[in-house]
Amino acid sequence: MNAIEKWDVFEVEAKGFSDKNPFVDYYIKGVFSSKSESVEVDGFYDSNGTYRVRFMPSFAEKYQYRIFGSFSEETLSGSFEATAPTEGNHGPVRVANQFHLAYEDGKPYNSVGTTCYAWTHQPEKRQLETLEELKKGYFNKIRFCVFPKHYLFNLRDPVTFPYEGVPTDASKLNEENFFSAMFATDNSWDFTRFNPVHFQNIEKRIKDLQVLGIQADIIVMHPYDRWGFSRMDQASDDLYWKYVIARFAAYRNVWWSLANEYDLMGSKTLFDWERYASILVEKDPYKRLRSIHNCTQFYDYTRPWVTHCSMQRTDLHKTAEFTGDWRTRFGKPVILDEIAYEGNINQCWGNISGQELTRRFWEASVRGGYAGHGETYYNPENVLWWSHGGKLHGSSPERIKFLHSILEETPGYGLKQLQIQGFGGTFSWDDVVGVPEDFKCAGTYFLIYFGIFRPSFRDYFFDESTEYEIEVIDTWDMTILSLGKKNGRIHIDLPGKEYMAIRIRKAV
Repeated sequence: MNAIEKWDVFEVEAKGFSDKNPFVDYYIKGVFSSKSESVEVDGFYDSNGTYRVRFMPSFAEKYQYRIFGSFSEETLSGSFEATAPTEGNHGPVRVANQFHLAYEDGKPYNSVGTTCYAWTHQPEKRQLETLEELKKGYFNKIRFCVFPKHYLFNLRDPVTFPYEGVPTDASKLNEENFFSAMFATDNSWDFTRFNPVHFQNIEKRIKDLQVLGIQADIIVMHPYDRWGFSRMDQASDDLYWKYVIARFAAYRNVWWSLANEYDLMGSKTLFDWERYASILVEKDPYKRLRSIHNCTQFYDYTRPWVTHCSMQRTDLHKTAEFTGDWRTRFGKPVILDEIAYEGNINQCWGNISGQELTRRFWEASVRGGYAGHGETYYNPENVLWWSHGGKLHGSSPERIKFLHSILEETPGYGLKQLQIQGFGGTFSWDDVVGVPEDFKCAGTYFLIYFGIFRPSFRDYFFDESTEYEIEVIDTWDMTILSLGKKNGRIHIDLPGKEYMAIRIRKAV
């Protein structure tokens, strides 16, 4: 009997009809059943007369399956065993404790993401180079697009296209006329015939990311387009959504982002976005994490299909400081996927320092949210991490990795900002203090971040009997200085420099 791990992908390959248009004229489905679940999934046409059906078992049990549809005159059946997960397989990520995330086996997931919009559309050498950088463990989530991207520093054609057809001639494009090319009409695509090679490569990279323990935050639609993919009609959009879900949904590390900067896609209405969401809710049997990303206007993240907020800052200067307000407003995990990028290009969203990006990560974290990284250092080859991947050059990734190690030691599922009332309490009115979201951990853990402020000392008062372990954290130099155990009135000397933090933990 075939065997795979629980939460891995079981795939059935079947030969079928290809005389017509197999993407629209035939269908294939599968039903997978064990004693604890019965799941129906859509399959898809791949190429060369081959259809595939993919399924992720949620239980370590024996499964029976049946494959059927108009793709063939035969019905296929069989069985396989889903075994217990091995080390490193924690299952898909879910919402935990309302504002945070955890793997399905209960292990907390503290998101430290990055953005590489078009890395899977680059030559294979660069894709492999990107994976080598990701192996360094800076990030546990990466955002990227299914469709190719046309934008500043992104004027080359991708290595593959998602449809059969002929693209516009890109030979005369430059940074001055790139915007007018977004409205090109001389592309020749058949939106009813996908190019499986394009999607096969994305699947390969999803699996590579899974091996590295990285979540694949898939951006299904976006406005930066000269090929017409952002302006397809309703029938083409819906066909595309169903195909993408059938191909990718079974991979446990997949997240869904309906769009990047949805509010710049003028040809789509709120009705369209809600229709896409309804397709996703119906067709994804695993209920992967779902969101939609904004430019200037937040989506209504209170919508029931939205699992978490995937946000871009809407103020040029204030970013993570709003985390608590957004938690209150939307009542869901807040992930600031775009808070400006470390770099030096001529756009304000892409030229903040490594210090500032690291500060924004810390501010988001102690206020109960999560932040996202990006890098946009200019170079003559126009290869910027934020879109192409490749190699990182900035100073923030190591600091983000250090922050992640701190977050991993937080008790329970994530932090929230302590609400300080008036004067005379343990903490000062100007302290930004993160405490565990879990009420069972109340009074046991405090993470105080000073950011741009640089006190030379801090005084706190706890009760006389309880001992606390005191640590001074230099978030930029990535050092942790232990001051030992203290109780009662606690005086803490600080170096009078920016980006310092204090961690106070109840001694055991």
